[in-house]
Parts: sequence; structure tokens; C-alpha cells
Amino acid sequence: MEFETISVESPEKQSNKHEEANRLLQSQLQPPTALHESSLSDDEEEVKYEAREKIQIFYMDSLAEEVGDTSAVPPFSWKKLWVFTGPGFLMSIAFLDPGNIEGDLQAGAIAGYSLLWLLLWSTMMGLLIQLLSARVGVASGRHLAELCREEYSNWARYVLWLMTELALTAADIQEVIGSAIAIQILSRGVVPIWAGVIITSLDCFIFLFLENYGMRKLEGLFAVLIATMAITFAWMFNDAKPSGEELLMGILVPRLKRKAIQQAVGVVGCVISPHNVFLHSALVQSRKIDPSKKGLVQEALNYYSIESTVALSISFIINLSVTSVFAKGFYGTEKADSIGLVNAGKYLQEKYGGGLFPVLYIWGIGLLAAGQSSTITGTYAGQFIMGGFLDLPVKTWIRSLITRSFAIVPTMIVAVVFNTSEASLDILNEWLNVLQAMQIPFALIPLLTLVSKEQIMGSFKIGPVMQGMASIVVSLVIVINGYVLLDFFLNEVNGLLFGVVVCTCSAAYLAFLAYLVSHSGALSYAQDILTSKGYFLNGGDNKPHQFL
Repeated sequence: MEFETISVESPEKQSNKHEEANRLLQSQLQPPTALHESSLSDDEEEVKYEAREKIQIFYMDSLAEEVGDTSAVPPFSWKKLWVFTGPGFLMSIAFLDPGNIEGDLQAGAIAGYSLLWLLLWSTMMGLLIQLLSARVGVASGRHLAELCREEYSNWARYVLWLMTELALTAADIQEVIGSAIAIQILSRGVVPIWAGVIITSLDCFIFLFLENYGMRKLEGLFAVLIATMAITFAWMFNDAKPSGEELLMGILVPRLKRKAIQQAVGVVGCVISPHNVFLHSALVQSRKIDPSKKGLVQEALNYYSIESTVALSISFIINLSVTSVFAKGFYGTEKADSIGLVNAGKYLQEKYGGGLFPVLYIWGIGLLAAGQSSTITGTYAGQFIMGGFLDLPVKTWIRSLITRSFAIVPTMIVAVVFNTSEASLDILNEWLNVLQAMQIPFALIPLLTLVSKEQIMGSFKIGPVMQGMASIVVSLVIVINGYVLLDFFLNEVNGLLFGVVVCTCSAAYLAFLAYLVSHSGALSYAQDILTSKGYFLNGGDNKPHQFL
């Protein structure tokens, strides 16, 4: 079966489709009124189309007619794989943001090659979670934030939205600061951190500009940025020439030294970004898939699984390169404990020298690509999160400015207050990691709840084996990040008043987690009862296409 390359419909064709859809909706839900006589403003028409955040990309041929049997999965096609390639690579950016890069370099400097096996396994755990996120988006036709809005009561969804926005803001600060550091390096110190923050925060306009020209243009930009990271960090890897034997042993032989526990926890914790779980469930809807045709849904899931695996494999190689470079250069040295994102370029320059192209600038280019790409995806994720949870009737560019403001205001404060020393920025980074770690359960528990629910997933809900595996991974990630929180607060909480505030907030935090878990358990029990009695609420059949 032959497929033509993907094409984005012209604005005129899209406008005709929107007008036709509006006429159909009005004929069913409202008194008959001609579109040109409607009182809807341009803003309101755009909201109707953008409320679900669907970026329409169409095939030139009709898949349904060629497939015939809606439950049959079409044969594999390289052309189709290319059409579906994109969302997984945008998702993989979160595995390569400046926060992860800093975790990689600190793990290499302090633990050497000994944590490479953990980097591999944590990437595999991240892949599993992202595949579940994609599964929710494709099978339900809605992204995770939209489903949470419908699934939970008003107070619970507002709390979930607030927690997700906090995680996104924390990640954004790290990403913007990382880009600002890169700009300072590349400008030879001429551009200060605060100015770099302003320059980086303007990326939302780049995003809006490219989005107007179609999703593929935006995906092309990220392909260039990922390639830039791969080339620069591979160049550094070649200059450092790490030991192949030690590298292979680090990947295959699990080892964990007592002094490297904190870095080990950081490696796992950095892999799961709460906002990225929400983002991926929305990105997969950029391809037009009819949820009523099970064969096409399964085909989309297959292609998304392949491209996500390839994307995260590339991100793993990049992370491995960074860890290996710093393991080779700084493991066992006096600088190992003090190295961070701010001074890493200087230490690399001192260790590996200038050469044909100074390693300091190679590092700066790679860091800039990591920071710039992750800030754009952060802006993108913020749109889906705000639109899904709150369903606000605002245009895309307004929503982008709002989500970007959530990051730029605190980041500017951070740039001024914390840019007094390298140690202060490292302390800030620890607090931001803790803040993100606290929000992880608020993405993973709803994801596991919804992907196991037949009323939402139909015959594509995950089976008991996959549900068990996912539950183990989710529990492991939550326990690891719980260790981070406990260790951090035991060391940082001083004073009676501060202790009372922390205890009160912790009690509320645990109570809300208990609510989410109990909600999930109640749903599972109800599903079992309905299934045992033969009720299939989503039009499912008696032969569900369960994932394992």
C-alpha cells in the first residue's frame, strides 16, 4: 500500500472545513443560522477549533477505503513511519534539557562510569511512561489534561493544574538559565545572565511563527537542535576519548557506591518530567486518526512506539556521551564535587584545551541547543496544560504569552538574586529539582488511572501485565523521588516555624495523593465489576485489543 508524503492543507481549505464543521454543530445544537449571519467573533471561532488543541495534518489518500476492515492493521510502510515521525522527538527534548545535562555531568564527575547502567534503565522506564501517554492520546482522541478535567472534581483538577504549572515553571527556570549560561559562554561574558534570560524567553515568538507554517516546520526545527546536540557532544566525546572497556562495564554491570547515591537518585529523577507526560499525549494528535477504526489506531500506536524508541535511544546516547566525558576528565579529582552547569565549560577548557575549535564553545553550542529546544517545548506544553485543565477561551498566542510569563518573571528574579556565585545557582537547582520531584505523582497517577479505564480507552486499555509493570515503574519513581524529598528536608528544614509549615504542607500533599490513589482504586474495582457482567461502556467488543 503506497502513501504520499504528508501535506498541510492551505489556510483556505482549513477555513472551509472549519465553516462546514460550525454549520454542522449549529444544525444539531442550535437553531439553524447561516454561518455568515452568526454572531460569533473571529476569536470565538478560533477557540472552537483550538479548544482541543488539534493540529490537523492530512494524508492525500483515504486510509479507511484502502484498509476496508476497520479492525485490520495495515502493513508496515517506511513512508508511513516517516509521516508519524516527529512527536517522539519533541517529547525526547525533556530528556536532554539543561537539568538533565547537569545531572549527567555531575554523575560522571562524582561516580565515574558506574551509573551508566542506571541511566539506561531509567531511560527505559521513561520510555514506558511516554508510550502510555501516547496511548491515551491516540486511543481517546483527547490529551491528558483534557481527560483530567473531565475525570476529577473541580477542586481536584484545579489542584492538579496548579501542581503541573509549578513543575513546568521549575523546569522552565532551569532551561532558561541553562540557555542564558550558554549565551554568556558564546558571547565571551559580554551578555550577562539576566540579558540571556530575556533573549531565551523570546523563543515563544519563534514557536508561534513556525507553528503558523505547520507542525512539520516546528518538528524540523527540533530535528536541527537535536542534531546540534548530537554533533557537539559527540565531538567532545571524541576529544575526551573515554575508556571503551569501562564504558561498557558501566552499562552492563550494575554498581552503586555509597557516595554516589544522591547522583543515582538524580539520574532517575531527571528522566520523568511531569509536563512532558501531558505534552506527549497531545503531540500524538497532530496526525489525523479516526478513533473509531481500531486498525488505524493500532497502526498509529505501532509507529509512535517505534519513533519514540528511536528518539529516546538517541537521547540516551547523548546523555551517555556527556556522562562519559566528565567521568574521563574529572572523576577522582578535586574539582569533581564542585562542578556544575555554570563552571563546566571553564573546567572543560582547562582539561582538554583549545584545539581546532575550543571545547568551551562546543560545550556552549550544545548547551544552547538543549536549553532553547526545551524552552520551546515548555511553551508548547504550557498551552496544552492550561487549555486542557481550564478550557480558557483565549487565542494560542495569548496562551503562549501567559505560560511564558509564568517562567520569565521568576527566572528574572532568580537571575538577579542567585547570580552572585556558582554555589548559589547550584542551591537553586537543588530546590528546583525537589519542586519537580514533588509534582511527579500528579502526572503518573492520573496517567495510570486513565490508561487502565475502559470507559476512556475502550478496547485499547492496558492489560493486567502492562498495568502491573507500569504500577511498579510508577511506584519506583515515586519512592525514589520521595527519598530525595525526605533527605532534602531533613538537611534543609531548620527552625520551629519553618518545620510547622513544612509539616502542614506535607500533610496536605499526602492527603491529596491518597485521594488520587483511592480514586484510581475505586475505578479499577468498578471496571472489574462492569467487565465481569459483560458491560462495555465505550462500544467495546468481547475481544479487546489490550496492551499485553
